[in-house]
Amino acid sequence: MTDIGVLGVRGVRHTVRHGAERVAAATPADRDRAVDALRAAAVLGVVLGHWLVTALVADSGTLRAASPLQHMPWLTPVSWLFQTLAVFFLVGGHVATRSLASARARGIPYHRWLTARLTRLCTPVAVVLGLWTVAAIALLLSGAEFGTVRTLVKLALSPLWFLVVFAALTAATPLLTRLNPLWPLAVVLHVDLLRFGLGGPSWLGWVNVAAGWLVPYTLGAAWTRGELERRRAGWILLAGGAVATAGLVAWAGYPASMVGVPGEGMSNLDPPTLAVVTFGLAQCGLALLLRERLRLAMRRPVAWAAVALVNLSAMTVFLWHQTALMATTATGLLAGRLPGLHTPPDSLGWVGARLLWLPVFAVALAACWAAFRSCERGGGRGRRSRVVRANRPSDRGTAAEAHHV
Repeated sequence: MTDIGVLGVRGVRHTVRHGAERVAAATPADRDRAVDALRAAAVLGVVLGHWLVTALVADSGTLRAASPLQHMPWLTPVSWLFQTLAVFFLVGGHVATRSLASARARGIPYHRWLTARLTRLCTPVAVVLGLWTVAAIALLLSGAEFGTVRTLVKLALSPLWFLVVFAALTAATPLLTRLNPLWPLAVVLHVDLLRFGLGGPSWLGWVNVAAGWLVPYTLGAAWTRGELERRRAGWILLAGGAVATAGLVAWAGYPASMVGVPGEGMSNLDPPTLAVVTFGLAQCGLALLLRERLRLAMRRPVAWAAVALVNLSAMTVFLWHQTALMATTATGLLAGRLPGLHTPPDSLGWVGARLLWLPVFAVALAACWAAFRSCERGGGRGRRSRVVRANRPSDRGTAAEAHHV
C-alpha cells in the first residue's frame, strides 16, 4: 500500500473515531444502551432474515416468491437466528411502559403521549404505502403481469402487519403495565389446543396475533417493574422456552422453522403458534442475560455510534429493506438471470451467491435511507435525536423522556 493510501485509511479511521466520540459524548449518561443494542439487533435480525430466506425467482417473464427453507430444510436454524420479533416486542414493552411512567410523572396526558409515539410510526408507513400504490399502478399500466405485481406488493408491505400489532399494543400500554405474561401465554396455549387438538376452526389462530406478541410485550413491562433484574429470570426463560419449543417440535407436530415456508401446511408465524411464542420466551431470556455484556460493549464509542445510527433509522430500515431487495432484483434483470438473485433457491451454490448479494442489498437500503430518513424524523430539521442529545441546561425538561424512547 502506498503512503498516500495509508494516510487515507488513517484519515478515515480518525474521522470515524472522532464522529463516534461525539455521538458518545452527546448521549445522556444514564441511558441504558443495552436497550438500544437489543432493539438494533432485533431490527437487523429481521432484515438479514428476510434477505436470506426470501427469493424472487424469474420464470417466464414473471417473478415469484420462493424460500431456500423449502428446498434445503437443513437451513432451518437460520430462522432461529434471525426471527427476532420477540426481542423487538420485549424492548418495545419495556420502553413504552417506562416512557408512559415518565410522561405521567411530568403531567403529560395519555392522548399526547400516544399521539407522539404513533406519529413516529404512521408517518413513515404512509410514505411506503403511497409510493407502492403509485408503483403498483404504474407497473400494471405498463403491462406487468398481475402475479408479479402482487408478489412485489405483498413482499414490500408484509412488514406492516407487525407495525399494526405494535401500534395496538402501544395504545393499550396503560392496561398492560401490570399484566402478568402468563395470561396471554395461557390464551395462546388454549387457542392451539382448540385448533390442533380439538379440530377447532382455523380462524381462531388469529387470536394469537394479539395474544402471542402480548407475551414478550408484557415481559418488557415486567422488566420495567424490576421483576426481571436477577439473572435467574433470564435463565428460567431461556431454558424453559428452549425445552418447551423442542418438545412442541419433536412431539406435537409443530414445524421446526420459526418463519413460514412456502408449501408447508402449517406456519409458526402466520398466525403465531405456541411454538413461536415459547421460542420467543427463550430469545427474551437470552436478551436479558446479555444486558450487562451489551452495556460494557456499548461503552466503546464506535460500537455505540453504530447502534445509535440503527436506532435513529429503525423504522426506515425496517420498512424499506424489502424494497431494497426488490429494487436490486429488478435492476439485475437488465443483466439477465443472475445466480442468487433470480434463480431457484435449491442448492448450496444459491446460498453462496446470495451471501455475495447481501452487500448490494445493503447499498440499496442505504439509498432508501438517504431518501426517506427525514420521514422518520417527522420532516423537521430542528428536531433533536431521541437516542443522543447534548446535555444542555435547556434540555433538562425533556431529558427524562429521551432516556426512555
